[in-house]
Amino acid sequence: MSGAGNSFLIGNRRIGGDAPPLVIAEIGINHEGSEEKAAQMIDAAAASGCECVKFQTHVIDDEMIPNDVVPANASESIWDIMERCVLSAEAEARLKARAEAHGMIFLSTPFSRAAAEQLDRLGVDAYKIGSGECNNYPLVAHIARKGKPVILSTGMNDIASIARSVALLRDAGVPYALLHCTSIYPTPYEAVRLGAIAELQAAFPDAVVGLSDHTLTNYTCLGAVALGAGILERHFTADKSWPGPDIAVSMDPKDLRDLVEGSRAIHLARGGRKDILPAEQPTIDFAYASVVSIAPIKAGEELTMANIWVKRPGTGPILAGQFDALLGRRAATDIAKDCQLSPEMLA
Repeated sequence: MSGAGNSFLIGNRRIGGDAPPLVIAEIGINHEGSEEKAAQMIDAAAASGCECVKFQTHVIDDEMIPNDVVPANASESIWDIMERCVLSAEAEARLKARAEAHGMIFLSTPFSRAAAEQLDRLGVDAYKIGSGECNNYPLVAHIARKGKPVILSTGMNDIASIARSVALLRDAGVPYALLHCTSIYPTPYEAVRLGAIAELQAAFPDAVVGLSDHTLTNYTCLGAVALGAGILERHFTADKSWPGPDIAVSMDPKDLRDLVEGSRAIHLARGGRKDILPAEQPTIDFAYASVVSIAPIKAGEELTMANIWVKRPGTGPILAGQFDALLGRRAATDIAKDCQLSPEMLA
């Protein structure tokens, strides 16, 4: 897997390489502007064994002009959504402290220069850049100049447009990860295109590669781990009955626990070679077959299909794979029925 050996640190957590995948619980704006809900989601993510929560940082006036554009997964304008869901810098600071009290990584996506500055003052360990900003090269360059690791989602972008952002990250000398993503809410399985993970690994061999997923289950994230993904991201909520445009594609605490446990299991299982393991020996002893006599054989008698065959256990000195080579040989001594043959018994 090209690029699978790359790794970097976010705080004290190694990302990529031989490390287990980092599962990011994307709280985003699922709090609907409520710090209390946001705190509940941090607590629920921690209780599910998750290591990282991610928010969105919006300074609306620096991010967009007033508009009436309605996202496909919403029924109101993006301006109205963000105006309702924005968290203050003071609330973000309290939420970061809460996450870190659980031993978790706090990340947030800045959607503007002012948001990046707000997170810089907050002292975040890394920046997450969303798919919509993947080709916002002025903002990518501004964030890269902060000198901290960057996780870049790549939905709605192809290799050529991603490459321009990667060049900015490389020029700034910051370690980076690329998350394959499909910006359809929810994403049908046939639009996920897990093959893009290998494409990103080949095109950007110095990157840690992962998946930001918008399907309705954990299946594609778990499949991505088998393909070498070092980061997994899904939207998260403490309660699927809460309102919000991203709730429909969000995990609940049970889903999150399953993703954490499943991704670690698949990480342990991936790689390796088709060798025989020493730990398989107890099974070999009973499951293999040895060459045995199926009738009494006199000294000098020819070994044929009528007097030898293969039977379990596999503890005999001559295993089933050598059976054909014994046909036509002669016995050096008398051999009783149901005896495991050994080289000393052959003339």
